[in-house]
Amino acid sequence: MRIKIHESYRNVVALCDTEILGKKFEEGKMQLDVRESFFNGDEIGEEEAKKMLEQQAKNDATFNIVGEKSTKLALSLGIISSENIIKIQGIPLALVLL
Repeated sequence: MRIKIHESYRNVVALCDTEILGKKFEEGKMQLDVRESFFNGDEIGEEEAKKMLEQQAKNDATFNIVGEKSTKLALSLGIISSENIIKIQGIPLALVLL
């Protein structure tokens, strides 16, 4: 997984599966662009991602989560629920404002 934290008045956490970084997906009128400029941060494992997501959730961050592994992890932590997930060309994504 790749994680990048964009710091502002409220941090924005960009988390995606490494294998979809830099790819673009389209389905009907919907489009998903997993841009490197937004998502390409540190490559991390699941345990490190878990700690970072939990910490950012405590700090009222917003989340952009893309990919099977990434959304599954966020689901397990309660950061997102299945109702928050949409799919574009089979790629799950969730945008969360806590």
